[in-house]
Amino acid sequence: MNTQVDLLWLDGQIERWIRFGKVAAERIVDRRNRIVEFAAGSVFAFVRWRAGEYGTVESRIAILRAVTPGEAFTTYPCVAPGAEILLSLSGWARVQSVLEAVDGVEKIGVAPALAAPDYWRHVGARIGVGLAPRPYDRARHRAWLLRRRLGR
Repeated sequence: MNTQVDLLWLDGQIERWIRFGKVAAERIVDRRNRIVEFAAGSVFAFVRWRAGEYGTVESRIAILRAVTPGEAFTTYPCVAPGAEILLSLSGWARVQSVLEAVDGVEKIGVAPALAAPDYWRHVGARIGVGLAPRPYDRARHRAWLLRRRLGR
């Protein structure tokens, strides 16, 4: 079973979109709603933004890992059944900082969905306390690939 994410786009009111991740399937509900699915083990970034009468009332970003059947997970809004939360932050300044970290990973030629999950935990922890995250580099990525190959 895949992890499903409900996306919605009501221009200027509610916007829910995927910043990165490999979509395994997509179902268009109507011109504003669609449901995307991610295969088990996939990492993806999910951004939620909502405006009220006087401006932005919600800005959130989460980097999630789709889980395999039987694996423990955490529920998360608009994600069914849930996922492993690698990063979850709110507030536009924090969301922007995470998006800059994603851009940094892309700049070194690594797809953010393939970066080390520990890096996204690091980014969330550092930005969450007001510190800049360390940049992701090729050496860290190479170490992640070797560790994954060893099954750790």
